[in-house]
Amino acid sequence: MSKLAPITPKDHTDGPASAPVTLVEYGDYQCPSCGEAAPVVTKLKKHFGDKLRLVFRNFPLQQHPNAEHAAEAAEFAASQDTTQAKFWQMHDALYKHQRELGDKTLTKLATDLGLDAAELTKALTKKTYAAKVKHDLDSGEAAGVEGTPWFYINGKAYEGATDYDEMLEAIDAGMGA
Repeated sequence: MSKLAPITPKDHTDGPASAPVTLVEYGDYQCPSCGEAAPVVTKLKKHFGDKLRLVFRNFPLQQHPNAEHAAEAAEFAASQDTTQAKFWQMHDALYKHQRELGDKTLTKLATDLGLDAAELTKALTKKTYAAKVKHDLDSGEAAGVEGTPWFYINGKAYEGATDYDEMLEAIDAGMGA
């Protein structure tokens, strides 16, 4: 397996760079398993607070026809806010609505977040954020990602279940607990 790409300012992060553990997720907004993992990751972040830095990278799978546009919508949201708050709000909204991720839903979610739906539609049509999504996808493939969700804890592939207790234990181990 190849090495995980380093975290850069282009990544979507939640938590301080100084956190003892970094949890990188490669995810697909239309993937049912990613949808199940999303509340687990949220609960882990609440549990660990500033001791955990989350990183999300797009990995839309070909079998999910709306995943690419959903990832581009998240990137659009990120471009509207330098604090990454809009990205994480869109990220959460996409998972909550993952069974209905057509463009109509994406524009509604953008409107709900105070974003310009017409600008999102334009960005999706022009594929404005497709290169960023492809960059994430390529970095995942180079790191050996084979499906979603796919996690790395401090740069090491996490091979356990995506349930709270098992991930909590793995993150604790990453902190040297």
